[in-house]
Amino acid sequence: MNRELRTNPSPRTEAKERPPPPNSLLRWGRGSGLLAGTLLVAGVVLLASGAARAAVIFETTSTYHHIQVSDDNGIRTLSFDRTSESRMSLANPLLGHFEYTEMFHLPWLWYGKITNVLMIGLGGASTQRAFEHDYPAVQLETAELDPAVLRVAKDYFHFEESPRQRVFVEDGRVYLRRTGKQFDAILVDAYAENRYGAFIPQHLLTREFFALAASHLGTNGVLAYNVMGSLDGWQADLLGATYKTLKTVFPQVYLFPCRSSMNVVFIATKSSEPTDLSLLWTRAEFLVREGRVTLPTFRLRLNSFHAGAPPATARAPLLTDDFAPLEGLLQGTARQN
Repeated sequence: MNRELRTNPSPRTEAKERPPPPNSLLRWGRGSGLLAGTLLVAGVVLLASGAARAAVIFETTSTYHHIQVSDDNGIRTLSFDRTSESRMSLANPLLGHFEYTEMFHLPWLWYGKITNVLMIGLGGASTQRAFEHDYPAVQLETAELDPAVLRVAKDYFHFEESPRQRVFVEDGRVYLRRTGKQFDAILVDAYAENRYGAFIPQHLLTREFFALAASHLGTNGVLAYNVMGSLDGWQADLLGATYKTLKTVFPQVYLFPCRSSMNVVFIATKSSEPTDLSLLWTRAEFLVREGRVTLPTFRLRLNSFHAGAPPATARAPLLTDDFAPLEGLLQGTARQN
């Protein structure tokens, strides 16, 4: 599960969901109905070999990204600057997504009465479409910086705005600073690109940002956060720094590394009550039995549960608005100051 990447990947072959190297009781409220929420094979194979076969059906350059939409063997892929962002099955838009997006259903395990969710980052809207379909009582809001991304999601990825599915064309941190709303869960899946490849914008990965997000979460609120990396290999320092920084704001932080890619989804809770895998299994069985969660692989995702700190946490820096050496973390050279 936690494989080590032993080679230094080329920045241009990194992907939003990076494949691994080869060989290598909470407050349920029984009468609340279907309520949910949460706080976004690609990669080298797709970009290096699949791209030659894929048919590019749309391409543009926005203020923030070079955007490309391509179709290949029944799968539509959204790419920013040659980094795969989202996937969707052409036959069924609810299928074909990246594995890590299924981790965003896990906050149900910590809070069973979620009624509204903020998502930072739209991409191809895999999570937004899934949540609208699976949890019809949940109000969904998305902060997306790039208006071109919203247009592409609508035109090519079956995304539609509605009274309960709203998009604000705005930076996620700015949106949180301006809004007075409280959310049951916040999901962050936002990436930019530089010479080292895809990376999380610095202002969305600091103690100050996490404190801002926490201030907009209810008492039992949950933050879910997608980070590319592996626990003890590629970008391990970034994972360690993310964990260390989250722990300065949230009392409990858990990790869910993906099996099919170098993605780790952090779950940070405002509740200080710790949990373990056995308790999560009990909660998952309840949710599935009650029909609150219908994701077929929901229980399977629990197998990735990791309760401890990543190995690199001790040496990793605390990320603040004044000190967030992301380039050093991406190169593996940043250490605690």
